[in-house]
Amino acid sequence: MTRTASLQSPRTQVSSLAPGLALVAAVTVPVVIGSRLAGPTISPLLVAILLGVLVRNLVPLPTVLDPGLEVAGKRLLRAGVVLLGLQLSLGAVAAMGPGVIILVVVVVGVGVLGTLWMGRRLGIRFEQRLLIACGFSICGASAVAAAEGVIDAEDEEVVAAVALVVVFGTVMIPIVPLLGGWLGLTPDQQGIFAGAAIHEVAQVVAAGTAVGGGALGVAILVKLARVLMLAPVLGVLAARQRRHLARQQSDSTLVRRPPIVPVFVLGFLAAAILRTIGAVPAPVLDVGQVLQTVLLTAAMFALGCGVRLARLRRVGWRPAALAVLSTALVSAVALGGAVLIG
Repeated sequence: MTRTASLQSPRTQVSSLAPGLALVAAVTVPVVIGSRLAGPTISPLLVAILLGVLVRNLVPLPTVLDPGLEVAGKRLLRAGVVLLGLQLSLGAVAAMGPGVIILVVVVVGVGVLGTLWMGRRLGIRFEQRLLIACGFSICGASAVAAAEGVIDAEDEEVVAAVALVVVFGTVMIPIVPLLGGWLGLTPDQQGIFAGAAIHEVAQVVAAGTAVGGGALGVAILVKLARVLMLAPVLGVLAARQRRHLARQQSDSTLVRRPPIVPVFVLGFLAAAILRTIGAVPAPVLDVGQVLQTVLLTAAMFALGCGVRLARLRRVGWRPAALAVLSTALVSAVALGGAVLIG
């Protein structure tokens, strides 16, 4: 926020945010309701970001909307990531056993580092390949959004990463049951495979349902364990960002460095702990899940409104190639782990 903006009265600040936030709300509410009616396989985050891109490029948006859209794309996003922690029970993750936990750590570690290495070989900008690495290795669009909250990525890079997550994760929905059946995997093994390999929670639900048996429950638990890896990954990213900004400092220029661990990451962990110890009643958890979806959907729409297609086209073919390689890498590790654990 600029110094001028910080000197504004609270009433002035609210009035400057109102137009943009009103637009965000007008889109978010029907998108969330529609996705709930359509079923778990429809991601409101994807729908919202696509609508944002369409609105930006088909309708001349007045600059009066910019402050509210900026707040939605940053602060609402971080609040949504905090509430995501309420969906995670550390006890349920621990109960899966050391083999599954080790597999989750290996999938995320190998997926992130391998994708970063392959992206560098393809000549992709660090921020772009990092968004793809987090989205494909951790938890899809939510991980892309969370990583964007720590690094300085372009809006077009965020949109491209989210789009690739959805496309390639959707392709994996029929592949997991077909490949699992062909290899003779048990339902539990296929559930581990789906939860460890597929990008979005909604996509995991679709694949687990297709497998049948006990696969769905196993797949969701493994996927939520991957979501939990957001915290350490974001902590490492924040530390890297601090070092990067420290190197940019000079005697004449002071660069404000981010905290060692972002506040919203601490909030994410605190929410997960509260869920684990049973401090949050079930009705509150249900409300938190809906609110989390609303906040992340609002943030995705706001991010989409920052994208101009003319700039998005400059992203090129390399991110798509990286998406293919990252999907293959994560899937291979996940499948190998599912076979070994089973």
